[in-house]
Amino acid sequence: MSHMANPLATPDQLFQRRSFGSLPIEFQDTVFFATQCLTQAAGLLLQLPQSVTAQANVLLARYWLVESMMSHEFGDVSAAIVYLTAKLSPHPRSPRDLANVYAYLLSPSTSLFHPPTAPPPPNNPSIYYLSEPAYQTFHTRLLALEAHILYTLSFNTHVALPHPLAITYLQALEFLGTQKEKIGKRAVAYLNTALLSPQMLYLTSQPNALAVAAVYNAARDVGAKMPECEWWEVFDVDREELGFLVVGMRSVEGWGAKIRGDLKGMMMGVGRGMVTRGHVEGELGRRGVKVGNGADVVDAEEEVARRMDEKMAEMEAGV
Repeated sequence: MSHMANPLATPDQLFQRRSFGSLPIEFQDTVFFATQCLTQAAGLLLQLPQSVTAQANVLLARYWLVESMMSHEFGDVSAAIVYLTAKLSPHPRSPRDLANVYAYLLSPSTSLFHPPTAPPPPNNPSIYYLSEPAYQTFHTRLLALEAHILYTLSFNTHVALPHPLAITYLQALEFLGTQKEKIGKRAVAYLNTALLSPQMLYLTSQPNALAVAAVYNAARDVGAKMPECEWWEVFDVDREELGFLVVGMRSVEGWGAKIRGDLKGMMMGVGRGMVTRGHVEGELGRRGVKVGNGADVVDAEEEVARRMDEKMAEMEAGV
């Protein structure tokens, strides 16, 4: 049964991450939410199955549990995680595909974090055009970061998802009757939304508990009559854990709306697009907050060197 279980984060890891991380908690939440949404959007544009994209979300959460968020650019981490996860699945994607997709998603032309009520941003292909030297630089970063992520995760990339279990549990719970299809869609939606949860639900609970909580929430949403007995115990879930997961899943929507507001404030005056380390540093500087030291500080020299390499490559290519 080991293939149906996941390695879970310890309380000490979670406490240390939240209390002594490289960023204040509100910035950790903003970066986590934005990068997980970026990963989901990349999966859609790359036409990856949701199972592959969800595994990438879980691996990203595991990686940032032990690695500073500010150690690498957020978009690069997302791209490397998606590339690695897709490579391990029956649906690999080429570095060129990754480069084109992320060039668009990280550009001001993307509507990823654009308010749904506002007019869509103007589509300017020249903004996200990727030259050959820029692609080669991206490719080099992608492969280097992929190796670093594997090392940081101790090469443990196993992720058991709760989605198949939720469907199996629905088949076992015949009391749902004709509402099974509607509840199934709601349960899967809750499981996908939980990937964005600040409580990192996929790192603190096993797939069976997540599946039961999603089914419980979905059944309650559609008004399905549930057994009066403690049916969740049949699936090896206790009342306390179920209650925590039910509340955690239902709170993501409201929390996400707040984070989108924080993102809008952080990006004020710098245009649209994905939040970067530079945006975070600028906001921290404006608030007079210092970010750690050592690996927690953005390596400015590395960024300058990267840009110089791109410029030199463009000159040599006659671009």
